[in-house]
Amino acid sequence: MNFWPAVILKFIPVFFVVSVIVAINLYPGGNIHNYEQIGYVLSHNFLSDLGRFNSFTGEPNFLSMFLFNQAMFAFLIVGIAFLFVPNLYKDNKLTYTLAWLGSLSFLFGTIFFAFVGLTPYDLFFEPHVFFAVNAFRLIIPGILLYVVVLIRSKSENVFVIALSFLLAATVGYVIFQLFHNDPRQSYDAMVLQASIQKLIALTNVVCIFIFSFAFESRLKKIHH
Repeated sequence: MNFWPAVILKFIPVFFVVSVIVAINLYPGGNIHNYEQIGYVLSHNFLSDLGRFNSFTGEPNFLSMFLFNQAMFAFLIVGIAFLFVPNLYKDNKLTYTLAWLGSLSFLFGTIFFAFVGLTPYDLFFEPHVFFAVNAFRLIIPGILLYVVVLIRSKSENVFVIALSFLLAATVGYVIFQLFHNDPRQSYDAMVLQASIQKLIALTNVVCIFIFSFAFESRLKKIHH
């Protein structure tokens, strides 16, 4: 019973981070303002640059693209894993319902993340941006609902506090997205947005990882 809520929700974040690190080291180079840049620079490249069919230098980007896009597609497994979580809260009808709503939110959000990987932005720019922007928006209700679920089920305060912080960070990022300048038109905007994107991506990976421990703790309570 703990395979999906605990094991998978630990494995996928680690898999994503490792895949991205390797992809970064294999990226040929270039960014939207400097096609001559050597390699990948955290403050100058977006994560989606790793998923390009060709890098900005014009070189093939197959290895980096494969690693990044499979990591994004793997987030669909996270959405599937969340479908097994509501069963941990069947002892209370309202909490169980909230958990199901939260799980559906995560499922739809992770479907969008999967499509980010399936639409390299140098080949499918508009669909890629649509999925990338809305993926974060779709998971916000899921995080919020599960914070409520954890509160109602009297989970450890450390989980509630950590996930509340991560919820606030994700909401802040979505608001930032609504008002930011186009990074293609400003070097400074590119640096700011590329840097913030890394932070929010890491925040959401950590969020999923923390959820796995919260659900694992719940499993232990049920079994005792």
